[in-house]
Amino acid sequence: MPQVHAPAAPTAPFPHAASLRIGIVHARWNGACIDALVEGSLKALTAAGVQRDNIVVESVPGSWELPHATARMIAAAQTQASSAATDLMSATSLLDPSSTPSSTSSAPSAPFDAVISIGVLIKGSTMHFEYISDACVHGLMRVGLDSNTPVILGVLTALTQEQAEQRSGIGKDAHNHGEDWGSAAVEMASKTKDWAAGKFSAQQK
Repeated sequence: MPQVHAPAAPTAPFPHAASLRIGIVHARWNGACIDALVEGSLKALTAAGVQRDNIVVESVPGSWELPHATARMIAAAQTQASSAATDLMSATSLLDPSSTPSSTSSAPSAPFDAVISIGVLIKGSTMHFEYISDACVHGLMRVGLDSNTPVILGVLTALTQEQAEQRSGIGKDAHNHGEDWGSAAVEMASKTKDWAAGKFSAQQK
């Protein structure tokens, strides 16, 4: 059985997972692997307590587009949250349902607490693999730092189709790294919220 490389379990549960809003954006190249990884991420998120209605899934053509898409998704969620707040403040009476704008009762309109960016790159016979991998990884890191939103690197950079499938949970003894990314999103989203409030794990006991 191949050795599975995955992060150790977090040292504490995250009881506020139900309030988190998580984005997933994925490429469409290597669709079988992508589909499995997205499903793995969703499985881990919901198992941790994230509400399915609080998870937004979008797709883009390829991994090259992931940094831009991730940045714009984060911005769009912030715009949604700002618009919802403005609509709520404009209501004549918060106690009168008829005066509350319909947009406030539809899908959640909070900023994303984390975004998982998923792609699968498989090395071919040209330099395309190296260029896309490097640009994508560095771009996603920049988006996370610039936006102060955790961006989970869900981009597989495999040398062969078999490696990509093994890491997507396809086949015997395979491990789905999408599950690791879903768990990482919950942990980083929860900790980032705590750090923003000046809290650390040891102080919450």
